[in-house]
Amino acid sequence: MKTAPRKEETMEDRLDQAAEEGDFSGAAGADTGDGAVRTFAWGLADRSGERKNRPDTKFGIASGCKVFTAVAILRLVEEGKLSLESALAECLDETFPNIDRNITVHQLLTHTSGVPDYFDEAVMEDFEELWKELPMYTIRSLNDFLPLFRDRVMMFGPGERFHYNNAGYILLGLIVEQASGMRFTDYVENYVFRPAGMTDSGYWPLDRLPKNTATGYIDEEDGTWRTNVYSLPVQGGSDGGAFTTVQDMHKFWDALLGRRLLGEELTARMLSRHAADEDGDGYGHGVWVDMEDGRAERIHVMGYDPGVSFHSAVYPASGAVFTAASNKSEGAYPMMEAFEEYLHSMKGKS
Repeated sequence: MKTAPRKEETMEDRLDQAAEEGDFSGAAGADTGDGAVRTFAWGLADRSGERKNRPDTKFGIASGCKVFTAVAILRLVEEGKLSLESALAECLDETFPNIDRNITVHQLLTHTSGVPDYFDEAVMEDFEELWKELPMYTIRSLNDFLPLFRDRVMMFGPGERFHYNNAGYILLGLIVEQASGMRFTDYVENYVFRPAGMTDSGYWPLDRLPKNTATGYIDEEDGTWRTNVYSLPVQGGSDGGAFTTVQDMHKFWDALLGRRLLGEELTARMLSRHAADEDGDGYGHGVWVDMEDGRAERIHVMGYDPGVSFHSAVYPASGAVFTAASNKSEGAYPMMEAFEEYLHSMKGKS
């Protein structure tokens, strides 16, 4: 008796399985390299109202939006308003008593500046602890972050090593504001989101979110949950906190790689490895760069906050692109792993 041939596992099968195993709540967008973006969604955007996540739901992306800050800075470099070697003293009037004024824009972009961080992810675990002395509802502009780090001392000398740094990206946002004469969020929306066609992306305050936006949820150990409305700055900025959709992130990568946001030279520089962390993971300008055999194997961004997990990546060899955005504190990375496993299985059959 013949057995029925085994059904070939599709990409959707892989993602559904990963979503079920990880209790994933969010959306994903996947392009295997043919230019067609397939979108998926799982879980609830609003648990109280039982509103489901949709492929076009807007999600917070935490530090995933550092890449937008890098593009904003590099646009100003192309316009001649800054250079990558510009010192902090040259491009920011704001003064800091203990911060080295010779730090360069390049060092801020690559997390090698040594500036004191307001939330050091290497030693701090609870982001919510920050708001006990400075309430999160008071953080509505980049200047509002300054009391958290302006009087602290340098962690190390400029250029000595890599250390992931949120405060450095706050400084970059302030540099964008001074060089452009615009509020940082307005600059990004006009010169990054708009040219890329990202009509569903923005830096909306948590107390004024637009329709079809997912609420972020923090799951407690006892099985209860709460929203992240008291866990994050009320409005994001240059180090994190934007909202976007998985489709818009694919539009962003398409615009960036298509040289519609920056020219050839600065796009290449942005996506090149300039520094590395203790594990050897490389970093460019606002992006992580994973190398294999001397070439970029994966260029990606990620973001984690209470009630937020996000990964978005491009794979230069195949042209594939993948984004996973979740309204829970974990879950995006296993979805990206499932996509990569599918890509690998397809490569083996080619």
